[in-house]
Amino acid sequence: MAALMVALAACASGGGLYGAVPGDNRPHAGVDRARNMPIQGIDIARYQSNPDLHTTYASGIHFVFMKATEGKDYIDPNFYANWARAKNAGMPRGAYHFMTWCSLASEQAAWFIANVPNDPDALPPVLDLEWNNHSSCKNKPSRADALEKVRVMLAAMEAHTGKLPIIYTDMTFHRDVLEGEYFPNAFWLRSTAAEPHERYKGRPWTFWQWTQTGVVRGIREEVDRNAFYGDQNDWINFLLTGCDPRAVAALGPGGRCRIQK
Repeated sequence: MAALMVALAACASGGGLYGAVPGDNRPHAGVDRARNMPIQGIDIARYQSNPDLHTTYASGIHFVFMKATEGKDYIDPNFYANWARAKNAGMPRGAYHFMTWCSLASEQAAWFIANVPNDPDALPPVLDLEWNNHSSCKNKPSRADALEKVRVMLAAMEAHTGKLPIIYTDMTFHRDVLEGEYFPNAFWLRSTAAEPHERYKGRPWTFWQWTQTGVVRGIREEVDRNAFYGDQNDWINFLLTGCDPRAVAALGPGGRCRIQK
């Protein structure tokens, strides 16, 4: 009877694995805290067709990251339309580049620069770092080689946009390549079954991708959902400076956290 009471209470609360949770089709108890964090966002690509970002933004979703480029020669077919949709909706938006390991970092940087607008009102660009397990590129460089390519790409993205790029990564790539390495960049970590500190050794985070089965108004398909670490004041600070507010004191004197005009 006691066990049944606990189960019923969990169902009634709608938390974790026990029942529907607003905003996620397949909830996991390990990310319950993310659902109540005040600054929520999404990331989109060609898999989300014709998103109505006016409706999404009005519903309380604060930001959107969108796929722009991949490797040295691919651009998401919906990128320019999504870029315009978000701007027209007044929704803070940023572009991300998916790094591949079958072309030079310099080639990928040139492709990003050629295709992604340097909009002063955009969020910092994002470098998406994963192993390319689901693509035709099966190269897996050494840790040293991967880190060299990452740093070349980050420098080029920063030079193009004037903003310190965000690093997005998953648990496997972080463990294999990034763990223990210092970067001044904000980190956006994928963790859909536990809080990031439980999965990423010693890595502070600014953004947390907490589900890939998200449900939001204005988008018909499931969508990745994300949370910003802080409150409304922290978010405004981020929008103004392009830096995690906790890093402004250290990075500001070097000119990397400039007030956006």
